[in-house]
Amino acid sequence: MAEQDRTKLTGRITVPGDKSISHRSIIFAAISTGVTTIDNFLKSADCLSTMQAFKDLGVKIDERDGQVVVTGVGLKGLTQSNQPLDMGNSGTSTRLITGLLAGQDFDSTLVGDASLSKRPMARVTDPLSQMGANFTSTENHLPLTVFGRPLHGIHYRLPVASAQVKSAIILAALQSTGDTVIEEPTASRDHTERMLAAFSPASIDREDHKITIHPGHPLTAQHVTVPGDISSAAFWLVAGAIVPGSSITIENVGINQTRTGILSVLKQMGAQLAIQERPQANEETEPSADITITASALKPFEIGSEEIPALVDEVPLLALLAARADGVSRITGAEELRFKESDRLAVVAEEFHKLGIAIEELPDGFVIDGRQSWQVQNTDLDSHQDHRIAMTLKIASLLVPEDVTIRDFDAVNISYPSFLADLQRLRS
Repeated sequence: MAEQDRTKLTGRITVPGDKSISHRSIIFAAISTGVTTIDNFLKSADCLSTMQAFKDLGVKIDERDGQVVVTGVGLKGLTQSNQPLDMGNSGTSTRLITGLLAGQDFDSTLVGDASLSKRPMARVTDPLSQMGANFTSTENHLPLTVFGRPLHGIHYRLPVASAQVKSAIILAALQSTGDTVIEEPTASRDHTERMLAAFSPASIDREDHKITIHPGHPLTAQHVTVPGDISSAAFWLVAGAIVPGSSITIENVGINQTRTGILSVLKQMGAQLAIQERPQANEETEPSADITITASALKPFEIGSEEIPALVDEVPLLALLAARADGVSRITGAEELRFKESDRLAVVAEEFHKLGIAIEELPDGFVIDGRQSWQVQNTDLDSHQDHRIAMTLKIASLLVPEDVTIRDFDAVNISYPSFLADLQRLRS
């Protein structure tokens, strides 16, 4: 078909630095002693919100020769901001910094944009309150005031695996009296644990799904290299799998085992996938690889709550994969997506219906029949100001002959400012 030749994607590409790791590199560099250098830091709106917050808290952060350079002030060297800390649209910034500020000796107020202000904070403030933290909020939403005070260790079992909640507790626990033990029902992304082990090996022990934090040990500056973000690479992995005639290689992608759910699903679907791992400096270094994906026939899949933590950001893309599979796919256990930048379950169903995709919204996921051909009903799509929805819809638009518009597409600047440029590179 002509549109297949027009839209096929070929070539090699690098994606922006990992967003989760970029956030954490600023946080740990700020509370360490010495000068930390960060390579491949993601200069997206979310990560810049984290950077600005720490500048407002008295941390010197410079950019030199493409590196971000952070002069750490230690765990107790932060100073009170003379204005509210603006988190923009970043849930990661908000939840992690809340844990850190809870144990400081000053008060802080966190604000955010309209979307972030709709996202619940109780899942973070509840365990932190058990440690002695004190907050006031707007019905468990931003604006949130954190009243810094002494904290004590706790033994906490996460009701739902969440890297953000776990990380907030870890940052609070570093300032507490007594050890803190955190247990997860299933593994969530472990970037915080890896980075803490690099900055302060004595501060953390890990065993299966249990983490123990030992406060009182200093953090020492490091050199951090941020790998490519697999959540950004996922858009090209899916595009390469479903756009006929495509073959894409994404270089230096992070393949942390708590983040590679998208690769597992692609393998389950029979995708033509090749992974060439790169050497690691040590076991705490984030693993990375060059990944090649080539378009091929795809089988349907089923995933549930156990798999969701490893691919929570990729669920909209999984729905798109399912819409091109030869059968009925089912995604469940993803109710957390109702509390992201948008209600991603409702939004994906709404926008996919416009494209004629056979999708049924469930309370916690979707049922999608990929055997039915798409009959486009409406070419006026809406990102709902959600960066991952915007990019998912753009990939989907490559598969329809009609010209499609996507409202508020500039939401992609939250995580992937160069998305359109990279798409053009793969189409040329």
